Amino acid sequence: MDNIDSLRHHLVNLLTKAEAHVDARAELKDFPAKLRGAKPKGAPHTPWQLLEHMRLAQWDILRFSLDPKHKSPKFPEGYWPKTDAPPSDAAWQGSVKMFLADLDEMCTLVNDKKRDLFSPIPHGQGQSLLREALLVADHNAYHLGQLVLLRRTLEAVK
Repeated sequence: MDNIDSLRHHLVNLLTKAEAHVDARAELKDFPAKLRGAKPKGAPHTPWQLLEHMRLAQWDILRFSLDPKHKSPKFPEGYWPKTDAPPSDAAWQGSVKMFLADLDEMCTLVNDKKRDLFSPIPHGQGQSLLREALLVADHNAYHLGQLVLLRRTLEAVK
């Protein structure tokens, strides 16, 4: 395995494995329905808001990485849901499914040997695929940590 293949492998692990961070699949798989729209006193967000924010931000980064015609949502309001709770169980499940599908697509992009991780994205302003993958990993790790803390706090309050 050469250095670039090794880097691709480590990036995918950073995006998907529970090495130093929480495993997104495991955390989202059985998140209790009764907690999804709950917000403990003083907390800025609900689990639903965090999930949707992660989904929207990751989707935006992925689409930017692939599509020169992509238009990002207005910041910050375009990156957060309007409601505290998901409108239905199907909405939560759909958001989880889309989040994980986009995460898988980012991993596929990182693993594509035809793509140079270091070259600037032609329609960007100096961003590279490496930078975008690291941004997704960092953003997801931060908010997954918040989600875990929020879940534990909500479970302790009941």
